[in-house]
Amino acid sequence: MKSFTEYLKIKTKNRIEFINITEEVERVIKKSKIKEGLVLVNPMHITASVYINDAESGLIEDYKEWLRKLVPDKDYKHNLTGEDNAFSHLMRTIMGRESTIAVTNGKLDFGVWEQIYYAEFDGQRDKKILVKVLGE
Repeated sequence: MKSFTEYLKIKTKNRIEFINITEEVERVIKKSKIKEGLVLVNPMHITASVYINDAESGLIEDYKEWLRKLVPDKDYKHNLTGEDNAFSHLMRTIMGRESTIAVTNGKLDFGVWEQIYYAEFDGQRDKKILVKVLGE
């Protein structure tokens, strides 16, 4: 089995932002030359998530509204440490950590509308995303 790793670098414009990274992950898979296997996409930050869903702007706005209802503005104990990002840790827990996708014939083995998103909940600074392709 072969392994290929690349790190995507990202800097969001907003503190909370959703970015479609499907094309970047496809580029890494092609570069890896792995035809059959898996790709792991990991945000490498405790205030970010990688998830798979539809590439539809209304859905992204729905996510933001839904997350704000689940994680309202308040005085979280984590913020007593001098941080102001407790909400971002909680949002990441709700959205999950990473995604693993099958690779078939050198391509993402996706359903019709599936896309890979990087969700940032404490942005406006440099971050990186691990893309690891495993297989043959």
